[in-house]
Amino acid sequence: MSWSLRLPFLSLSVSQRAVAVGSVLMLLLTLGAVLALRHGSYAFTETSWLSVLLGAGSDIDRMILMDHRLPRILTALGAGACFGLSGAMFQTMMRNPLASPDVIGFNAGASCGALLAIILTGGNVLLGALVGALFTAVLVVGLAWKEGLHPQRLVLIGLGIGFALAALSDLLLSRTDARTAADMAEWLIGTLNARDWQDVTIVWSGLLLLAPAIFWIHFPLARLGLSDVLSSSLGLRLSPLRLGITGLGILLAALAVCTAGPLPFVAFAAGPIARALVPNGRPALLGAAVIGALLVLAADTASRLIPSIQLPAGVFTALIGGPVMIWLLMVQFRKGKL
Repeated sequence: MSWSLRLPFLSLSVSQRAVAVGSVLMLLLTLGAVLALRHGSYAFTETSWLSVLLGAGSDIDRMILMDHRLPRILTALGAGACFGLSGAMFQTMMRNPLASPDVIGFNAGASCGALLAIILTGGNVLLGALVGALFTAVLVVGLAWKEGLHPQRLVLIGLGIGFALAALSDLLLSRTDARTAADMAEWLIGTLNARDWQDVTIVWSGLLLLAPAIFWIHFPLARLGLSDVLSSSLGLRLSPLRLGITGLGILLAALAVCTAGPLPFVAFAAGPIARALVPNGRPALLGAAVIGALLVLAADTASRLIPSIQLPAGVFTALIGGPVMIWLLMVQFRKGKL
């Protein structure tokens, strides 16, 4: 069952299952945000956190909530949404649920660029991540281009480049002092420690600026799930379209990496989970964004709530993404695609 929404400039068909699943996911996201606001090394009472949000409360409550905890939560939500959108785009474009920016090297490029920026300039993480991701994309696409951009070539070459960049990141870490290397190693795993309002502004401003392009790309992206012959017969210019989607996905991944680090498996897991919840054959970009935000928020909250141990959020996203990867491998094996 589905509902039809018809406007003078737009016509949409929305399934009832998608609405129900979306409502449940938004409820979980809201409850998760409230839990993350209230609990931590400094726990708020049932009403004190609300008082702070309404402009009251003590100075220490306002400092902890407004200067530390709220920016961290908003950054987690924005970075998770970016990872989820980027992963869903690449997986749909390549018709391969095992493809995502962290698997095919783009996250590794953003991480390596950010590391170089930190070592050489002491800052400019966003610029370093963007330059690193774009350089990696140019390298991967250039090596994969042969009479067009073939998805399988892009995945295989991206895997190789990703391994090389991971080795380069390890080399960069070995050339720094012990304290800097320890901080960088934690960031490379993926962490949301010490996030501030500048990180919130970066990730959410980037999302808002890219939102029109994401909305526009949804229709042709859904057609890329078909074979190349059918997609071309519908009037799609496949190579320019894939280049555009690749660029958009890279920008989203770089935004997430520069604000939260290269959190593993979020981009990989968000899309398949969203498509499993609403199996309608569409890219499920909105669902992947919400799932990605929920995964990062859950991982960061878990990293803060485990007593006496402060683990990076990337440890928990890996624990979530590992079983998802095994499940996808089993599904692909049963379908005879491996």
